[in-house]
Amino acid sequence: MNRRHFLRNTAGTTLALASVQSLFGQDSKSPYVENMGLQLYTLRNEFKKDIPGTIKAVAEAGYKQVESYGFPNADEMIAAAKDNGLAVNSSHFDWNTIVNATDETLSDFRKVVEKAKELSIAHLVIPFVQDTVRKSLDDYKKVAEQFNKAAQITKEADIQLSYHNHNFEFEPMAGGKSGYDVFIEEFSPEMKFEIDVFWVKLAGIEPAALIEKLKGRVTQLHLKDLRKGVEIPSYGKIDKGDFREIGNGFIDMKPIMAAAAANGVEHCHVEQDQSPDALASVKLSIAHLKKS
Repeated sequence: MNRRHFLRNTAGTTLALASVQSLFGQDSKSPYVENMGLQLYTLRNEFKKDIPGTIKAVAEAGYKQVESYGFPNADEMIAAAKDNGLAVNSSHFDWNTIVNATDETLSDFRKVVEKAKELSIAHLVIPFVQDTVRKSLDDYKKVAEQFNKAAQITKEADIQLSYHNHNFEFEPMAGGKSGYDVFIEEFSPEMKFEIDVFWVKLAGIEPAALIEKLKGRVTQLHLKDLRKGVEIPSYGKIDKGDFREIGNGFIDMKPIMAAAAANGVEHCHVEQDQSPDALASVKLSIAHLKKS
């Protein structure tokens, strides 16, 4: 991913998205808002005290679906979601079952896929890869090969496998090329992307431009906001306070969701990695989306 290429094309993308926004009008709501999801990792601390009560509050706030995490060990949160009328279309899962597979057949990952199939989960998402396996472009290429192998397994189960980004994948490496560039080049047609707009923006890339670039290859989005004044581009760790509720930062979600609608994205999920009151934050985020 050449950051300067995306920045040069931002103006053109903005003009293109102006017409795309006619899909749901300047004054009407994005279709994603009415079926908004929540990545439940946001509420991990609340879950330590009360999973059913926390999930009930999510449904009452207006969310219609959730994306679980820690799968296949997510039974209680998934059950609570379904009990409260929330769809569970997607889940993050233990990446080690692919990245650090115990055998060439990916037998541990196959068990994850089997359980997802039983629960009618249509999307499995690789949430992270640790730094020990991404020190070079060749490392990223090897990881992509493993992902492609796993994506073939999910295809046979009628499940979509995708990769969720952070900011580190966009850091320029040898020759100015990034790990995300490698993923774009090496992912098979069966292997897709879940774009986290917060981390993309932090890396100095316009999320709408990236969605446009990857037309048809992005299955889902994570929506979260970023503190005004944060240093961009940044590829390392950031302060907890840099994570903001949607509407309390500077990322404009309308053109992002417009690009999503124009380029085949299925679901959008609110997420906020850090918050002193996560339940209050997710309520603020969806309230802003519904009124904006």
